[in-house]
Order: sequence, then structure tokens, then C-alpha cells
Amino acid sequence: MIITSLLDTDLYKFTMMQAVLHQFPGAQVEYKFKCRNPGIDPASGQAKRALALYVNEIRDEIRSLCSLHFQDAELMYLRSLRFIKSDFVDFLGLFKLNEKYITVTPQPSGEIDITICGPWLHTILFEIPVLAIVNEVFFRNTQQLPDLMEGRKRLDLKIEQLREAGLHDLKIADYGTRRRFSKAWHEEVLRVLSNRLGTAQSPGKANGMSGQLAGTSNVLFAMKLGLTPLGTMAHEYLQACQALGSRLRDSQIYAFESWAKEYRGDLGIALSDVYGMSAFLRDFDLYFCKLFDGARHDSGDPFKWAERMLDHYHHNRVDPRTKTLIFSDGLTVPRTIELYQQFQGRCQLAFGIGTNLTNDLGYEPLQNVIKMVRCNGQPVAKLSDSPAKDMCDDEKYLAYLRQVFDITQPG
Repeated sequence: MIITSLLDTDLYKFTMMQAVLHQFPGAQVEYKFKCRNPGIDPASGQAKRALALYVNEIRDEIRSLCSLHFQDAELMYLRSLRFIKSDFVDFLGLFKLNEKYITVTPQPSGEIDITICGPWLHTILFEIPVLAIVNEVFFRNTQQLPDLMEGRKRLDLKIEQLREAGLHDLKIADYGTRRRFSKAWHEEVLRVLSNRLGTAQSPGKANGMSGQLAGTSNVLFAMKLGLTPLGTMAHEYLQACQALGSRLRDSQIYAFESWAKEYRGDLGIALSDVYGMSAFLRDFDLYFCKLFDGARHDSGDPFKWAERMLDHYHHNRVDPRTKTLIFSDGLTVPRTIELYQQFQGRCQLAFGIGTNLTNDLGYEPLQNVIKMVRCNGQPVAKLSDSPAKDMCDDEKYLAYLRQVFDITQPG
């Protein structure tokens, strides 16, 4: 059994779910699975087409996932988080995922179709554990004797790069649950990082200064290892608001205002790439610049994105040194160091590293996603600064969305 706790997911699933409970309890949604890897011969152990071979295993793991409920200690931990409200924890005490809302189907091409359809409140927690299940099932079948020594060697190199002189203030976070090689490897990586880099709660052993592991998006490991859980909102939240607000053009503004209504200034990091950077900046006015603590980058050129954010803050007479820019798009440690050196002192910085931390053993990772494609029967979409990340099965809606937000090209 791969997933043994409903806490084995990203924090932003709970922060969004709480907003759904309080503001959108009747919303109906649909999610679709996509593997972005190009098709290759399954014998290589690198192909998305190999996934169809493991449909029964994946279904069995999902069935086990749907048998879980929150334990008392888990609910107590969630209740201890300052931004989690007591009525939401009470709801989670009654919550279970329902298998009737998810289907896994092999395709003639050899790929798999995963569709999640049902009430948003009762389906939102499927995404991260299902992606982790698909990854672990794939790799335990294609890499039955994984090269853990190679993984440890690569992790050692990352740690040494982060401990270089002059980088003591550079902090990273783990964002790697959905594409991890395995749950066991994920935990090993976090234990090694915590021990050798130090955490927000304990200094780094090498230099005695504040630790360089800021925390993890994974709530289970945050609880288990004493790490800080990190996360705010994901793309699905802003996508759903395309169908939940009164006017499509105002959906991004509606999403941010609804978030502020729920959290009253807490969890103030805005996701910037659901409609591209230019559309984001048009809506992210002086009010939001002051209200939100910063913004998160997740597609497009991170250097150009950050320069535009800094210029935008200056233009709105807001000191960017009081704001946080979070980078989370396919980061590696060398790229993180480049970004840190470029923007150190100009703003607050945070870095979330995913696949490159939790699935770097020498094998090609699966680039799997599960994205919301409908809400209340209406198409919803993300128009990314990286067009390959766009996901919508209604081209007419995509064209309309581009027209409404005046999007002619990425950014």
C-alpha cells in the first residue's frame, strides 16, 4: 500500500479545500490526467505507454487510498496550524475519498486515462496521492532494483552546492510529492536534507546558522519530521473561479478576493501564471500588491518574470524588499543558486524544488499532471507562459479565454 495517510499530500490541497468548504461547497468539477513525456518503447522503462500495463495495480492502490480516514493525531496536527479552522477539521474527521468519483482506463495507444468527476469538496484530495501512486507503481515495475547509491550521490552533490560559502541565506523547500520516485525515497531525502542542511527549527550543522531547509509541501512528512508545512493555492483554484465568478474577465480578481476573504491576509502568495504574466499584472493592482505577501512563479522564464514583478512593485510604490518571490518551476539546485544570486537583496526569496529532489536517481522522471478541465459543467483552462503546460479539451473555450484576457502570446 503506497499511500497510508490522507496527510500524504500537499498543504495547498487543504488550504484550497477549506476555501471550497466555506465558499463553494456545491461546485462540481472534472479533472483529467496527462503524461507529458513523449512516447518511447516501454522496454526502456521511460515511456508513458508503459503505464497501461499497470492499470490493475494503480486501481488497487486507489481502492486502498479510498479506505483511509484521518486519524485523531492527524486531525490534531491540522488543528494546530494557525490558518486551519476548527469546522474544517471537524469536516475532515468525517471525510473519506470515494472510489465512485475516479476511473482509470487503459487506452488502445497503451497510455492511460484517469478521470476524476464529482463534487469539488469530495474530489480535491485525489490529485496528489493518485499522481504519487502512478509514479511509484511505474518505477517499482520498471526499476525493480533502483540505484539508490546513485540517488544518494546526486543528493550529496546538491547539498554541497547549497552549503557553498555565501549561500547560507539560501533556503529551499521540498515540493516533490506528486512525482517522487517512491514514498520511502521521499522520506530519506527529507531526513538527509534536514540533518545536513538544518531546518527553520534547527540550525545547519555545518555552519551553525539558520537551517537551509525551509520546509516541505508534504503535510505528513511535515508532521512526522517536525518540518514547516508550506503552500497556499494551486492552478485549479483560479481555474474553477472562471466558472464560479459573475464575469469571466474578473475571474482572477474574484479568486484573489475570495482567497483574502477566507484567510484575511494569511497565506498571501498569489499564483501568477494561470492567464500568463501580462494578464496577471493587469489584475494585480496596488490593492493586491499591498494585500498579498508576494507571488509564485511556475512557468516561463523565471528571470524575466522576477524582473517584471520587481518593476511592477516599484510602479505601484511598493518596496519589493518587503515582498516574497517564490520560484517553483522545474527547479534544479544550480538554477536555484543562479536565481538567488541574481535577486538576493532585491526582494525576499523562496524556492520550491520538486522532481529534481525526489526523483533524481538517473532515470527519466514521468512528467505527470492532473488538471481541472471543467467546473459546474463549464470548460476551465490554464493559459501558461509555457504553452506546453496548457491543458483544455475545448479549443473554442481556449480561444474565447485568450480574447477575454487579451492574450496573443505567452506572457
